[in-house]
Amino acid sequence: MGRRIGGKGGGSDPGPGKKTGRVVAAAALAGVVGVTSGTVSLGGSAAIEGAVADSGANAVAGRGLNSRKADSKRSAGRGRPDEAWQRLGLRGMRKTAKRDASCLIHSHGEIREFFLRTPCTSLDRQLLAIGDGNGNTALVSVVWVSFRSRGQARDFERLEKIHGNGDITPLAASLIQMADVRFTAHHFDSRLAGNTVVIAESERATGQVSDAVLDALAEVAVHLPRA
Repeated sequence: MGRRIGGKGGGSDPGPGKKTGRVVAAAALAGVVGVTSGTVSLGGSAAIEGAVADSGANAVAGRGLNSRKADSKRSAGRGRPDEAWQRLGLRGMRKTAKRDASCLIHSHGEIREFFLRTPCTSLDRQLLAIGDGNGNTALVSVVWVSFRSRGQARDFERLEKIHGNGDITPLAASLIQMADVRFTAHHFDSRLAGNTVVIAESERATGQVSDAVLDALAEVAVHLPRA
């Protein structure tokens, strides 16, 4: 689901006159983690849309998107990410993760101003490539931000949900050997878990990926176990 409208820019775009967020760039680096087990083939030339279409025969026997998304969320919440993507007819392809002590240097816009007043206690970021094995791939950024109290976390989530007010910078796509992608937060979800806020954003990377799929990926990703 998208953020509420507000601010000058869009999603991760801080808007005119503000420092631009880092754009995920392409370069081949080591340390890529491939996830290739449990592949669900979409067959033929079907794009990712075919995997999560609400009607017709597909990789998950024609079940509706909402039903499959609910199953996927449950799998993610149980700490089974591979199973979660399989329930959408997709598979995890690559991923990388990083832990930082400071949120301030990895944020921009009003989000950065929030961290100036209310420092986080920990920051974990993960970047995943999710695809159908037929050249249709999406990038999913997942961020876990913890605070001293649930109240601080709630205040942060409320601000984070406003579209265009800045963001936490996603990990670079170069870390998983993917090309440039700009995260716009048009496909966004968040979840409050105690004193931690989980944020997920998705963007199409290669081939054809529908908006419905991108929304579903973000909604599932906020239930993944912490990186």
